[in-house]
Amino acid sequence: MRASTLAKTALATTAAAAAGSVATEPSGSWYLSLRKPPFQPPSAVFPIVWTALYADIALTGAKALDGLADRNQPAERRRYRRALAANLLLNGAWSWLFWRARSPWLAAAECAVLAVSSADLVRRTGRISPAAGAALAPYALWCGFATVLTTAIARRNPGR
Repeated sequence: MRASTLAKTALATTAAAAAGSVATEPSGSWYLSLRKPPFQPPSAVFPIVWTALYADIALTGAKALDGLADRNQPAERRRYRRALAANLLLNGAWSWLFWRARSPWLAAAECAVLAVSSADLVRRTGRISPAAGAALAPYALWCGFATVLTTAIARRNPGR
């Protein structure tokens, strides 16, 4: 894996993480007033999981991009880069829809799109490097879980 590619994917994932973090308010009164499902993890779990997932995205993304460069597939590399960028934009947008717009239903719908995008990224990555695709799979699973969780919060808090 090239250091320059890893630096770019690390910068992109850091930007997505920062964008989401700026909007996130787990100790705010609005969020604390929401009814949450029994399978809601403790708040301390989220930064740990997301930090690991962002590192995973950066590493597997760099592996895939370098694999495509090594195979001399510039068009596919551009498509992968666009898919990764779109995924990271969706990733950062969820926090703004949920926390700042205070729109759980809109956030749940957006999260479903993020889950599909994440599964597609796993598929794309796995075609280039099966090991990297397998390493990225927890990200898609977590996004699926986040969709279920956000939908459950929206259902328990109608009109919010």
